[in-house]
Amino acid sequence: MKAIWLGHSGFRLEIADQVLLIDPWLTGNPMFDPARREEAIAGATHLLMTHAHGDHATDGPAIAKDLGIPVVGIYDLMTHWANAYGVEVVGFNKGGTVRLGEVAVTLVNATHSSSFAGPDGPVYGGHESGFMIEGEGRTVYVSGDTDVMADMELFEALHHPEVGILCAGGFFTMDMRRAAYAAKRYFNFRTVIPCHYRTFPVLEQNADLLRAELPGVEVIEPEVLEPILL
Repeated sequence: MKAIWLGHSGFRLEIADQVLLIDPWLTGNPMFDPARREEAIAGATHLLMTHAHGDHATDGPAIAKDLGIPVVGIYDLMTHWANAYGVEVVGFNKGGTVRLGEVAVTLVNATHSSSFAGPDGPVYGGHESGFMIEGEGRTVYVSGDTDVMADMELFEALHHPEVGILCAGGFFTMDMRRAAYAAKRYFNFRTVIPCHYRTFPVLEQNADLLRAELPGVEVIEPEVLEPILL
């Protein structure tokens, strides 16, 4: 299994027979070199979208069209994209699981917001969410944008994720301290990868606190387009 950070909250996850692009915000992402777009998306089999905000979803329809691949996510947003952009979608809802080849993807709760820009202001984009991604006998939790939730106790009991890809930048999501609390209080991770940080000055710029608060857990600070073997 291989995880490759695309900057901010974007990841390329190579797992079993799938190459999943998760929230691949490439256009306008200050951490991503646009000259490397083709490298980042090559061979992808599906897009996974946690919610509709521009720093997650901006590039979704274009990538789906360029590669001719489906987008997977919350029913409301997927229905809108299918109608507005003509892309193939897999729209489902919280607690649902879809099979993507040898990989199972379960949509789980998050606590945030979800909208996209409209002519008269923000437009509802379906509920925010996270993913449990199971393949190769292991499970990866992708938190999406969220704060700490008591729901996370259920996530551990039901899915036992070994890897947590956790938003941890603060301001818009939980920060490093709150992400560390969530990891200690609710999960038994072997590996934690922080995201949604470093992109802008208002966000946390390193994971020192997260690492200090999680002794015995491998905390990996990703670098853009550098593979992480899991």
